[in-house]
Amino acid sequence: MRLLIIMLFALVCALQYRLWFGPHSVKEYFKHQEELKVHLASNSELEKRNKMLMADVADLQSGLDSIEERSRNELGLIKQDEVFFRLVAQQDKK
Repeated sequence: MRLLIIMLFALVCALQYRLWFGPHSVKEYFKHQEELKVHLASNSELEKRNKMLMADVADLQSGLDSIEERSRNELGLIKQDEVFFRLVAQQDKK
């Protein structure tokens, strides 16, 4: 009977060691939980960016106003018979 108790105790110790320090341990579980939180936050940001891009695509497909606005802001294009003024700030001379 004493031998059986010693063997069961040794088995429990071996399983506890594996649980806390071995492969797939509790430590690794918590590390993976932290990595998961980081990836979920990253995915959330990417989903927001994708929604904004989809809204831009829908805007560009639906009408010419957004195309005109984008061409003016990004490319500096002007319409025919429009006058373009560029104001340049003066630099201080020392």
